[in-house]
Amino acid sequence: GQNALGKRLRWGGGPWQVVVGVVGNVNEGGLDIPPAPHVYRPYLQVDDRFLEQDPFGDMRAMNLSLRTHEDPASLATVAVAQVHSLDPDLAVTKIRTMEQVMSSAVAGPEFNTWLLGTFAGAALVLATIGIYGVLAYSVAQQTHEIGIRMALGAEKRDVLRTVVDRGFKLTIIGVAIGMAGSFAVTRFLASLLYGVKPTDPFTFFAGTLALAGVAVLASYIPAHRATKVDPMVALRHE
Repeated sequence: GQNALGKRLRWGGGPWQVVVGVVGNVNEGGLDIPPAPHVYRPYLQVDDRFLEQDPFGDMRAMNLSLRTHEDPASLATVAVAQVHSLDPDLAVTKIRTMEQVMSSAVAGPEFNTWLLGTFAGAALVLATIGIYGVLAYSVAQQTHEIGIRMALGAEKRDVLRTVVDRGFKLTIIGVAIGMAGSFAVTRFLASLLYGVKPTDPFTFFAGTLALAGVAVLASYIPAHRATKVDPMVALRHE
């Protein structure tokens, strides 16, 4: 609840250091790990004894960031030469552009996301084919019933509505069972997701809408085809 500037901090038996600024959060872990408290310790406020002892093991290395309007790769040689002009014995390693650093940081999650998305897409395609095939076959089996209804004077739209309603009701039951199962296994996917919750409403709504649309088409198309068949032919259909 106070202004941190000018206050003093120290870690263990280290020297006192004066707070000279406040910065934003820094994410040094994975994308799925929340940013932790982070402190920058100025070298100018650290005495030689502390640097020599290096109790935390991080005072003998330094990360240097350079900004340039030119090609970053062309700056590497100049940067190394400048460091060696200060101390020829200093080792300069891991020279990378920020794009390479970011790409390396997200390589694992990116591959997992691509793999998970591929399997999810394949599952959606298989589910679509399965739903369409089962419902289309079920409606085709009703050709005899449709012929009787048409022979008795039923309107095409009434027959279509009846058939589609049956298929849609079966779809609703299947979607409800599938949603329950999906919610049950979402906790296993939490570690593979970033920026989206395992129970993301849009994802569930989009998947449900897609499968429901397929079910309606699977019921409508065969039923519409059956209503165009001559009632006498439909009555003789096995």
